[in-house]
Amino acid sequence: MDIARIRAAARRLNGHTRRTPLLFSPFLDDLAGRRILVKPECLQHTGSFKYRGARAALSALAPEQRARGVIAFSSGNHAQGVALAARQFGAPSVIVMPSDAPRLKIDNTRALGAELVLYDRAAEDRDAIGDSLAKDRGLTLIRPFDEPEVIAGQGTCGLEIAAQAAELGITRAEVVTCCGGGGLTSGIALALEADAPDMRVRPAEPEGFDDTARSLAAGSIRCNSRSSGLCDAIITPQPGALTFPIMQRLCGPGLVVSDEEAQRAMAAAFLRLKLVAEPGGAVALAAALYHGDALQEDTVIVTISGGNVDPGVFCTAIERFAPDRKTVCPCEVTR
Repeated sequence: MDIARIRAAARRLNGHTRRTPLLFSPFLDDLAGRRILVKPECLQHTGSFKYRGARAALSALAPEQRARGVIAFSSGNHAQGVALAARQFGAPSVIVMPSDAPRLKIDNTRALGAELVLYDRAAEDRDAIGDSLAKDRGLTLIRPFDEPEVIAGQGTCGLEIAAQAAELGITRAEVVTCCGGGGLTSGIALALEADAPDMRVRPAEPEGFDDTARSLAAGSIRCNSRSSGLCDAIITPQPGALTFPIMQRLCGPGLVVSDEEAQRAMAAAFLRLKLVAEPGGAVALAAALYHGDALQEDTVIVTISGGNVDPGVFCTAIERFAPDRKTVCPCEVTR
């Protein structure tokens, strides 16, 4: 992996992905005790950064290979990204999803034209299922993070962060990323190494799924023992074989937040920036807001990596953690 691959992906994605903005709020600055800038990838196509990597991977395939179809495994955001990118190219897609994935993500993926194969994440191996289907049907497997073109696509988010920060006169900052398998984190880290070398990436994860933080601390890959949790979008067994060495070389120590802190960050994003974040998409903001003692720079840039949240989960966060207990969840207004 190198910056040339990321820049090539950016050229292929030009005109197809959204250049999401950098947002700020004085209320978030006050809460964090430092300047906070938010990169809202929840505004990206399909509601998460995953569309970048999916489109990059499909656009790199030879037309005849793409026409045979692709397969992906995902709890929902990579699934939707691949499904949309495949539909745009007129290619069939098969998505292997855990049966307990949020209903919104399952429904959206199916609505985008993908064939769904649901599995029990506690008892079945999604990698084995995906590999078997790919072999049997002649499909190209688009891995969710341990795939060079996917990492390159996610790295385009880092190119944007570097350019947008420079426009604001910012050259030095910590960049906190929501981290599952490390595709977004490693891609952004590579992009910033080239375009903003005084910025340091810090991966953020939920408690119980802090494999990247533990792996970075240990110097070798560590695994999670749990398989499901509130922050479903970034629950992975362990960092990737491709992503971990990049993170080990370029990232600072990992940050770990509680589910409650993730929900608090969801409420803060909605109240102060009018953004809808899913729990896993809010962990970077949670780290910046509630773990400032672990950060060093006066400016912190955070990703909100996704906004595909079931209404009930979103309303719970708003109702529990809005400072005004009379606040009405927006879901209630539309019922």
